[in-house]
Amino acid sequence: MTLFIIVIVGYVAGKLGYMGGDFDKRLSSLVINFTCPALILSSAMGGTLPSRDMILPLLLISVITYAVLTGVAFLLPRYLTSRRADQGVIGFALMFGNVGFMGYPVVASIFGHEAVFYAAVLNVVNTFAVFTVGTILITGRNEVEGGRFQKKVLYSSPMIAAYLTMLIVALEIRDIPAFISQPLTMIGNITVPAALLIIGSSMSHLSLRSLLGTRSVYVTTLLRLAIIPIAIYYLGLLLGFSSLVVCINTVVIAMPVATYGTILCLKYERDTTLITEVTFISTLLSVVTIPLIAQFFSHIL
Repeated sequence: MTLFIIVIVGYVAGKLGYMGGDFDKRLSSLVINFTCPALILSSAMGGTLPSRDMILPLLLISVITYAVLTGVAFLLPRYLTSRRADQGVIGFALMFGNVGFMGYPVVASIFGHEAVFYAAVLNVVNTFAVFTVGTILITGRNEVEGGRFQKKVLYSSPMIAAYLTMLIVALEIRDIPAFISQPLTMIGNITVPAALLIIGSSMSHLSLRSLLGTRSVYVTTLLRLAIIPIAIYYLGLLLGFSSLVVCINTVVIAMPVATYGTILCLKYERDTTLITEVTFISTLLSVVTIPLIAQFFSHIL
């Protein structure tokens, strides 16, 4: 409900003309290039870092997970929609959950505050995938440097922040000066409300019928919130990972569609209708699915 209130504020701001158009594009660029990197870096500053023994399993299961999800994102959408222009958006929705915005608080509520740092380690691979594979899905393969991968994405500010965060966690660097960590934390805290306001503003330009979604939106949501997380859970157990690693990874994967989908569509001037619909519906239904997942894992651990 807290998240939805911010989305509603964005919706009202869009309807009243305070948001929308060029403002949303500029705010999206600010989130991607400044506040998001700050959020990533601040996640590894302060508190207790995960033990070295947990870092490699977390990174490994995350790499395996997103390798599997990449295949799902490119293959499954063609069976969910006949519109070629929508296949990349649906692929993005299937592949990426709202890790940074909703994953952290949910993981903390289920596994304890220290588990936020485990989610941050998992988020390194997620961040890498969002701004590499995710960018290709949103823009279309044939529109990325003539069909080739944009290497400059590897050196974007979110990726540089992800590299530094991984280094901080791997080397167990503690006691980062407050004059560094506090500004990063304050700037990073802008990310969540800004992204949710952008989603609300994007929704303000849609009809009520569009907000109710289509068949492909609901099928995508079902896969995003239930079927894919369950499959990833049993895959992790089958591969021999510890129950804690598997459970945290599954919770992260079970989040609703990542808000970065809307932001990337705005940045690359793609139609935001479908990504906004599936983000809205998946976030709405996650109010039911996330508590069910929390109940499930509370019995396991």
